[in-house]
Amino acid sequence: MSDNADNEVMQIVKRGCDELIVEKELVEKLACGKCLRVKAGFDPTAPDLHLGHTVLLNKMRQLQDLGHHALFLIGDFTGMIGDPTGKNTTRPPLTREQVAANAISYTDQVFKILDPEKTEVVFNSTWMDPMGSADLIRLAATHTVARMLERDDFSKRYKSNQPIAIHEFLYPLVQGYDSVALKADIELGGTDQKFNLLMGRELQKQYGQSPQCILTMPLLEGLDGVNKMSKSLGNYIGITESPTEMFGKLMSISDELMWRYIELLSFASLGAIAEWKAQVANGANPRDIKVRFAQEIVTRFHSAMAAAGALEDFESRFRRGGVPDDMPLVRLTAVDGGLAIAQVLKQAGLTGGTSEALRMIEQGGVRLDGDRVEDKGLILIAGSEVVVQVGKRKYARVVISD
Repeated sequence: MSDNADNEVMQIVKRGCDELIVEKELVEKLACGKCLRVKAGFDPTAPDLHLGHTVLLNKMRQLQDLGHHALFLIGDFTGMIGDPTGKNTTRPPLTREQVAANAISYTDQVFKILDPEKTEVVFNSTWMDPMGSADLIRLAATHTVARMLERDDFSKRYKSNQPIAIHEFLYPLVQGYDSVALKADIELGGTDQKFNLLMGRELQKQYGQSPQCILTMPLLEGLDGVNKMSKSLGNYIGITESPTEMFGKLMSISDELMWRYIELLSFASLGAIAEWKAQVANGANPRDIKVRFAQEIVTRFHSAMAAAGALEDFESRFRRGGVPDDMPLVRLTAVDGGLAIAQVLKQAGLTGGTSEALRMIEQGGVRLDGDRVEDKGLILIAGSEVVVQVGKRKYARVVISD
């Protein structure tokens, strides 16, 4: 390939990534022209995926489109250990039955993104179940306790006298050994997985293999623009949600967060995204870009027809009389980068106070851009512009600025 072509490939590979380890090694692997084995592991701890989970899948798809082979690893063995990453306490392991059920759900969903012809679904129980106790002890002997305590979450728990079970040290070892078993050339993971990903490189060296390169991907912020997308926080967009719900949630994100979502979730080319940014800089309404992006995502997980229907429903509610034409525009000021939903309702004059606001949320009487608010702790970040509805007759278009 020409230098320009090489540079274009590396731009695609590095798009949205937080860190590439080691770039020189990856350039050499790509220059060989062989089909690289790209691994990403998923512990089937929850059966339903949201858009935050798809950041890694999107990167795998981009690498597939460059001609490489995806190894979609379902950690059915490690799922029974329980991933301690980011946890302040020992995580309860799943049963084999729970793991098996969740794994089936995963495989039903991932091919909405990955190319089935270039994807190999693998389970790490395939090589871990036959491993004898002597083999496991030899694997454990490759690293010291001091090395394990370099991991941030282990270190914090050790210093605060919180328990660390011995089996938790096995998790990064097994994840690293997965790369040995699969002969991975590249491994993808979130920024919180860096220690485990580096473990794979180290073990491959010890087993005489060429060490994998690592691409760490950022953790996608949820709808609040602050916390990692999470079902427990209620700030997520599930990939099995209805087209209208998915479309509405995507339209509710701030104009600033929109670009982050587009970079990590859209399959639009870098050139197209640069053109969109130029259009907005020259006065175009960012909402038009957001509509285009929302349609792309709904099409991916449903269909083009469903996306068109979701757009029509959205416009019906918000542009053709679904809300009053004369609703007030309210400008509010964020505190520490955001404003709690109860404060938004109070300051916008839609409720008499925060107590009434919280009560209306509990009763299901509050909507943002047509979507019911269920999280009383929801924070609207600076830069947000939303249509807020309380009850059947109170509306306001709220803009939150710094």
